[in-house]
Amino acid sequence: MMKDIKSDKEYMKMALEEAKEAGRKGEVPVGAILVKGDQVLAKDHNRSIELRDPTAHAEVLVLRRAGEVLGNYRLNDTVMYVTSEPCPMCAAAMIHGRISRLVFGTLEPKFGAVESKFELFKKDGLNHEVEITRGILEKECAEILKSFFKKRRGIVKFGVGSSEFGVKSRKAQ
Repeated sequence: MMKDIKSDKEYMKMALEEAKEAGRKGEVPVGAILVKGDQVLAKDHNRSIELRDPTAHAEVLVLRRAGEVLGNYRLNDTVMYVTSEPCPMCAAAMIHGRISRLVFGTLEPKFGAVESKFELFKKDGLNHEVEITRGILEKECAEILKSFFKKRRGIVKFGVGSSEFGVKSRKAQ
C-alpha cells in the first residue's frame, strides 16, 4: 500500500507537469498519464483548442495513444492518473477501454462524472468496474485549476474539498 501511494504521487506529478503545459497553451490545465505495470504508455494534456476538437481531453488523448502502443483498444491492467475528476465523455471512454484503476487529484463539481455530479462508475449494469482513488496531490491539482480560472475569468472563490471551483466575479464599471 505504501508503494502504491508513493508511485501514485510520482505519476500524479507527471500528470501535473502535463497540466501545466496545457495551461501555458491557454488550455484548461488538466494532465493525464496511463501506466501499465511500471511503464508509462502515454501522457498528454487537454488540447481541445489546439486541435480544434471537443474530444481532445487529456484522458481521451492518452487512451488513444495507449491503444496505439498496445495495438489494442482494450487497455486491461492499466492505471489512469488525471489531475481533475473526469467528465462523462472521459469516464465512459475509460469504461470502454477497460482501464483497471483511475487515480485523480481534485473534484470537478460542475461536470465530474466519478463522484461530484454523475457517479458513472457506480452505476449498476455496466460491463466493467474501475477502481477509484481520489485526492492524490489534491491541493496541487486544485491550485493549478484555481490559478488558471482566476486569471482567465476573475474567479474569486475556490476550496479544495469544498466541491466548488469558484464564483465568477465582475467588476462594476
